[in-house]
Amino acid sequence: MIYVIYNAILTVASFVLLPYYGVKILMTGKYRKSLGPKFGRIAEGSADAMKGSPRIWVHAVSVGEVTAAAPIISSLRARIPEACIVLSTSTETGQEMARPIATDATAFIYYPLDIPFAVRRVMDVVRPDIFVPVETEIWPNLIRICRDRGVRIVMVNGRISLRSVGKYRKTRFFWKRILGLIDEIGAISRIDAKRLESIGMEPARIQVMGNAKYDGLAAKTGESLRKEMAERLHIEPGSRVFVAASTHAGEEKIVIEVYKKLLQEYPDLILISVPRHIERGEEVCALIRNAGIADIITVTEIKKGKKRSMERVIVIDVIGELFKAYSLATIVFCGGSLVPKKGGQNILEAAAWGNVVIYGPSMEDFTDEREAMEEAGAGITVKNGKELSDKIVTLMRDPDALEKMGGKGREVVLANMGASERYADMIKKTLDTGKR
Repeated sequence: MIYVIYNAILTVASFVLLPYYGVKILMTGKYRKSLGPKFGRIAEGSADAMKGSPRIWVHAVSVGEVTAAAPIISSLRARIPEACIVLSTSTETGQEMARPIATDATAFIYYPLDIPFAVRRVMDVVRPDIFVPVETEIWPNLIRICRDRGVRIVMVNGRISLRSVGKYRKTRFFWKRILGLIDEIGAISRIDAKRLESIGMEPARIQVMGNAKYDGLAAKTGESLRKEMAERLHIEPGSRVFVAASTHAGEEKIVIEVYKKLLQEYPDLILISVPRHIERGEEVCALIRNAGIADIITVTEIKKGKKRSMERVIVIDVIGELFKAYSLATIVFCGGSLVPKKGGQNILEAAAWGNVVIYGPSMEDFTDEREAMEEAGAGITVKNGKELSDKIVTLMRDPDALEKMGGKGREVVLANMGASERYADMIKKTLDTGKR
C-alpha cells in the first residue's frame, strides 16, 4: 500500500513536471542530454564498457557528491581491481564533473527517475551486486527493486541536513520501511547518525566514518592547477583576488557593494564572481554593469579566445571552474549563506587551498564543516555586507596573519583524510558476506 500511494503521487507530479521540463528543454537546451536516460535508456557505449566483476553501482547526484564519490571509487579500485564500477549522476553538471575526476570508474550513466519501469531497464543493463548511494539518496522504488533482486545496499558519506530532517520525520512511518531495506549506512558525523536514527534507521546499522570529500579535495590541489588557472585568466602571481563563490540571487548585490568599497583601498583588487547557477551569468554581469563597473569578462568569452587584459571582474559562467578559482584567492566569500533558506555551500573546497572563508549565518547544511573551520580560526561568520566589508579589510591589512589562518583551514582538511578508505572497506565487507 505504501508503494501504491508513493507511485500515485509520482504519477500526479509527472503531469505537472513534464510540461515544465519540456519548456526548459525547448527554451534553454537544459536536460536534453539526460532526458532519455532518465527513462532508462543507457547509451550503447556505456553499456559495452560495463565489464568486470563484482558489479558496483555508485550513485552521486551532482558536483558535490561526485567530489566525495571519486576517492571512494579509487579506494575500491585499489581493493578490487577487477570490479566493474558504474558511476551515475542525476544532473548533467554532475556528469561533466564525474568523467575527468572519477577516472577509476568503469562506466558513467545517468540515474533514472524513480519509476519502476525506468529503474528496471537500468538494473537490467547494470546488473549490480551492490548499490552505493552517496549522501542521503533514498529512492523507494529503486531500493525496493534492489531488495527484490538480492542487490545489497550501502549508503556512504551519509548526511541529512537540519532543513531536511524535519520533513522526513513527518512521514517517519514511510521512511522507516524504506531504510529497513538498506544494509548499512556510513554517516559523516554523529549528528547525521542521530538524524538518520530519528527517521527510522536502526542504530546498529549506522557507522560514523567521516567525510570523503576531504580526501577528494586534498588530492585535487596542486601548484600545476594553480598555474594553469592563473595563465588562463591572465592573473599575475601576488595579485589580490576576492572570490565570491556559489552566490544566490540577492547576494551578488551585496558582494558588488562590498567590492566597490574595497576598491577604494585596493584599486587593483580582482573580483571573481561565481554564481551558484551558471545560467545566471548574464544576470550577474548586468548587475555589475548597473553598479557602474564596466570592465567585466566572462570565462565563456575567454574560452572563445578573448584574452583578459585589464578587466577587474571575472564572471565564471561555466561548470567545473570554481575549485580552480579558489587556488588564486586572497580572500573568499561563500554564498548561499547571506540569504535565508539556502543552507550555505561547501566551504571545504576553499579551505583545501589554504583560504580563509567568510560566510553568512545561514549555514544549516554545513554545520560540521562550519564548526571545524571556526575552531581552527579559518572560518568567519558575518551578518551583512558591512560586516563582510569590514572583515575583509581587516584581514587583508595583515597578509601574514591571513596566510596563517588559511593554513589552519587546510590542516583541517588534511587531518580529516581517510574516510574514503573506510567506506571502501565497508563496501567490500558487505560484498564479501554475499547477497541477501
